[in-house]
Amino acid sequence: MSDQKVASSLKDIDSVRTMIKRAKFNDHLFGMIGLLCITLILITLLILFMDLVIDGFPQLTNWDFYSNFPSRRAARAGLLSALVGSSLVMLVTFVSAVPIGVGAAIYLEEYAPKNWFTEIIEVNVTNLAAVPSIIYGLLALGLFVYTFDFGNSILTAGLTLGLLILPIVIVATRESIRAIPVAIREAAYAVGATKGQVVGQHVVKYSAGGILTGVIIGMARAIGETAPVITIGALTFIAFLPEAPISTTPPFLNFEWLTSSFTVLPIQMFSWLSRPSSAFHVNAAAAGAIIILVTLLMNAVAIKMRYNIRKKIKWQ
Repeated sequence: MSDQKVASSLKDIDSVRTMIKRAKFNDHLFGMIGLLCITLILITLLILFMDLVIDGFPQLTNWDFYSNFPSRRAARAGLLSALVGSSLVMLVTFVSAVPIGVGAAIYLEEYAPKNWFTEIIEVNVTNLAAVPSIIYGLLALGLFVYTFDFGNSILTAGLTLGLLILPIVIVATRESIRAIPVAIREAAYAVGATKGQVVGQHVVKYSAGGILTGVIIGMARAIGETAPVITIGALTFIAFLPEAPISTTPPFLNFEWLTSSFTVLPIQMFSWLSRPSSAFHVNAAAAGAIIILVTLLMNAVAIKMRYNIRKKIKWQ
């Protein structure tokens, strides 16, 4: 009888070992498949990016391309108005989306009661992050252009893209807050901290890296969007710059630029691609390479800031 028990135990041990080996093999196989997929994606992106750089290299190395206005002659055409327009639109987008998005996420995660109403809000916010961008353009056309009479202006474009990235900022901020261990909150409450102190001095502080990453990812998406700004009537040819936001006379701030007409990098690229001349296609390739470089730079900044924040928190 004892021999049968020993044999049964050995059989069970062999079965467990076989199961563990199979699980390890599946883990390694899944890891290899994931690595292969990432490698293929990176290689594809690199090939496309290098193709743009090679096609647009004559203009990428030409300083006049960055300092000239658009022109009907490809050799004289530049990105100045598109670069300035993109910068000002991104400024309005940041100001209109980030404070509201971060504040809404903190409220929903830390203060809002858990009931059916907040659940509906959470579901809708999550779904809005996947809505096609053209829908936001149509919404902005009816709301900002026709109802509020903002016109085809930088303000309209910034608010439109702000609506576009608002769900992304909220979702990213909430996920960063959720990643903070409950023990940190309990420890803060144990030493007498108030709700506001726990949220402001601990939760938000420790989740700042993830929040910044979500914000920059949202901004990187906004800078490459074309459909919403086309829908609200962005111009494809602008040979002037809006008023400067900062003036030399008191109160040193100028808001006239908010009502100015504009163009952005994706629109300018689209305009050049629609022309039959191959010289304009070289300009479009250079503009596409610049958009990708700006996007990669913003993501690199997000990674670096997240690393620095986590490192600082770790040493504290």
